[in-house]
Amino acid sequence: MSVLESKIPEGPLKDKWTKHKNDINLVNPANKRNIDVIVIGTGLAGGSAAATLAELGYNVKTFCYQDSPRRAHSIAAQGGINASKNYQGDGDSDYRLFYDTVKGGDYRSREANVYRLAEVSGNIIDQCVAQGVPFAREYGGLLDNRSFGGVLVSRTFYAKGQTGQQLLLGAYSAMNRQINRGKIQSFNRHEMMDLVLVDGKARGIIARNMVTGEIERHSAHAVVLASGGYGNVFFLSTNAMGSNVMAAWRAHRRGAYFANPCYTQIHPTCIPVSGEHQSKLTLMSESLRNDGRIWVPKKKEDAIAIREGKKKPTELSEEERDYYLERRYPAFGNLVPRDVASRAAKERCDAGFGVNKTGEAVFLDFASAIKRYGKEAAFSSGNKNASEAEIIKLGKEVVEAKYGNLFQMYQKIVDQNPYETPMMIYPAVHYTMGGLWVDYNLQTTIPGCYAAGEANFSDHGANRLGASALMQGLADGYFVLPYTIGDYLSKDIRTGKIPTDSPEFDAAEKDVKDKISKLMNASGKHSVDYYHKKLGKIMWNKCGMARNAQGLQEALDEIKELREDFWANVKVPGAAEGKNAELEKAGRVADFLELGELFAKDALHRNESCGGHFREEYQTEEGEALRDDENFKYVAAWEYKGNPRDAQLHKEELDFKNIELKTRSYK
Repeated sequence: MSVLESKIPEGPLKDKWTKHKNDINLVNPANKRNIDVIVIGTGLAGGSAAATLAELGYNVKTFCYQDSPRRAHSIAAQGGINASKNYQGDGDSDYRLFYDTVKGGDYRSREANVYRLAEVSGNIIDQCVAQGVPFAREYGGLLDNRSFGGVLVSRTFYAKGQTGQQLLLGAYSAMNRQINRGKIQSFNRHEMMDLVLVDGKARGIIARNMVTGEIERHSAHAVVLASGGYGNVFFLSTNAMGSNVMAAWRAHRRGAYFANPCYTQIHPTCIPVSGEHQSKLTLMSESLRNDGRIWVPKKKEDAIAIREGKKKPTELSEEERDYYLERRYPAFGNLVPRDVASRAAKERCDAGFGVNKTGEAVFLDFASAIKRYGKEAAFSSGNKNASEAEIIKLGKEVVEAKYGNLFQMYQKIVDQNPYETPMMIYPAVHYTMGGLWVDYNLQTTIPGCYAAGEANFSDHGANRLGASALMQGLADGYFVLPYTIGDYLSKDIRTGKIPTDSPEFDAAEKDVKDKISKLMNASGKHSVDYYHKKLGKIMWNKCGMARNAQGLQEALDEIKELREDFWANVKVPGAAEGKNAELEKAGRVADFLELGELFAKDALHRNESCGGHFREEYQTEEGEALRDDENFKYVAAWEYKGNPRDAQLHKEELDFKNIELKTRSYK
């Protein structure tokens, strides 16, 4: 085991990033024209990084498995993006955003990285407004804000319930400008199959053309991985069906350390699982917790009656409802962080108060918000004695203006009108705080290989606050990586083009073809989905919202057994040459079967509860997470050693000089 060097600059926290930018090496414009950079993934992190690097003068190649960069999963983000602009005058600041993020992550993130994130957050909003992103505005035309979980201020900028889509269109338009200039070559429908190292440095990739099946070689002076998270290891998640860990995992196999894989975010407001044949889950934005109140019946017999269809939730009076978040956490109420809200929902459902047929759902109710907004709208329009019907009509119009597309989506999926009856929600896998270990420059343990956005581990600790994923992706892509990558590339100004006819490219291509051949030639008993679903069940039951040593040990053994069965008996129809969706899935699931084992190993070794990692053996009397700062105040970065259970642990000790380390409280 070694202690990792994170390259955090010296000096006061608020000066570190400025000092670092002043100290690092630069590449002059003429030399940038001779340097190539590959970017894997075209979501907010990859799209913004590619556009900015090309604008600076580098030659960029982008790769995405979708048919267009704008179909990256960032498009699915709904609620908003954080920035410490303090437009509401409610006491926000860079320090408060930094503090909320470190506390929200249960004190398991790097101070310097998080402060930098807060510092550049305001620039992101300016950049996106300049691109034409249609953020919501107040009556007077100024940008509007709303609240998200785990904070006491309103700092979230939003575009109705489709913020990710609008931000991605901004990054995509910036990319398109560079594609038109010839500075970005866009390779759509291509999947990265392996990372190529030459003399220990990342010098290119092997990619598969998903339309023709052709295996291609692409070289560059540096490779940026911005390929998102690994939530689909659970099979059912709010991620896009194609989201996978392949790019990050192949880099891990080549020497990039994988950090904190067990830190997974379970989002509290998702549409509940409906049956065995479901292929994905749908997120209901955290922004709904601004106005929705979460509750279950106080009496078990009422919960049973609602489950059996004998009672409607609207028939229960206020006194018969348990607004359990407001009861347990009066200071933050329904806006506690995601890990806290998720565990509270699970606790109520496990106790028998769940409200759907499976007993795994709670209510998210907008009745009081509709009345509140209706009264305000009636009063401000001069109607001082509005009737109940008028108030409700006006209130629904206000709620529709704020959340209309989310309500419409819910109604299409569940066939219930959330304006008339409470939504039913339940926690689901949504985001992964773990990822490739990176230093302050966002470089992995492989020189020349960088990781940005959700693909890296850096900013969110053990639990991400709502609306911070978009902030981190765009901070990394627009304002961090374009500076820091130059420090590394400044040594490559005389290197010249990287050839692809070297022995290293030959060997990497052979490895890829051998793996494809092995998948195609397995005996063919079961489909890829058969194995993915089995893995998902193990992960959810034993590595999900609550974990314990026995379950994690069982998961380690069961995943190993499942992986061996997969390689012997998976059935991949069709041919490797040409389009083959099952082959694509097989490659991704093969990596998930390795990652799942490392995930369980990481969760088993961390004998504490923190954020999204909740070990049942380590909790307070009130059922809250019980950290062990004496023994586990570190980032766990795992080095690949052939078998996931043999991975070697490297520690990066976390040093808190600007925040007092204490037990999180949202009461």
